[in-house]
Amino acid sequence: MIRMQYRILLLGFLILSLGCEKKTDEKLLLPERNLSQNFKNYWFSGEAEITSYKLDQTRYGESRPGTAVLIFVTEDFLPESQVKANSQNKSNIPVLKLNATKNFITGIYPYSIMQSTFFPLEGNSHALKITTSIQEWCGQVYMQLNNRSDFEIKSHSYFEGEADHELNLDKTYLENEIWTLLRIDPEQLPTGSIQMVPSFEYIRLDHTEIKAYQATAEFYQDKELSVYKITYPELNRNLKIYYHNSFPFRIEKWEETTERDGKKDVTTATKMVEIKSAYWNKNSNNHLHLRDTLNLN
Repeated sequence: MIRMQYRILLLGFLILSLGCEKKTDEKLLLPERNLSQNFKNYWFSGEAEITSYKLDQTRYGESRPGTAVLIFVTEDFLPESQVKANSQNKSNIPVLKLNATKNFITGIYPYSIMQSTFFPLEGNSHALKITTSIQEWCGQVYMQLNNRSDFEIKSHSYFEGEADHELNLDKTYLENEIWTLLRIDPEQLPTGSIQMVPSFEYIRLDHTEIKAYQATAEFYQDKELSVYKITYPELNRNLKIYYHNSFPFRIEKWEETTERDGKKDVTTATKMVEIKSAYWNKNSNNHLHLRDTLNLN
């Protein structure tokens, strides 16, 4: 009788353990993505969506005018080497890629920032790869994440104490991937109390430890625009993305606020112009007028 009770208790423990393990695994994943026909018609047209924004970037406690550009495009991605595929293959993974750039001046010298996010269109995986580079006259920094069994991160910098780092993180939400998931389906964005890795741009500019931080994510309405807001209490930082709540969920503006020593640093970007273009074929001097179209000159 005692042996039978022991077996029943052991079986119950194993079932409970398996249930807890499954629940833990589910936290590593995003919801399953199902692409609508509208999505396929818009994003598989052989063109990228390019949107320019008027940038007001706070740096060193002062406001800096500049420009930001969001370039969204679908492409095939090689799962093993995790780079763009040059040819069709059944093993390729279709992704929505975002190249996000910023350019602004601090005094005599310029800043150039670029972040790239490769987000799978199928399944429920997090971003497959994220890269960020920042160049200015003092030097340059680079950071890369590869999504494998863990998040594998490499970071390089010219700053003392930040030169070359490699680390692994457990899979969790990534601020960089939020922008691409929003364009696919905003309803799949996480809400409530979550763990999230801040944008790589913020981590590098603010010299913040590379890790997931406690955050709160929420939706609300601001007139005709929907807003997705992420708040990081430990960092005294929040990000608000303003977008249209109908496909293709265009991003109209965003605002990033960080409080330091009782002073708020606010960075904003407001939409100027949007075009669809196969820009990779527009590399002749005859195409320079397109930069005028985007108000980038």
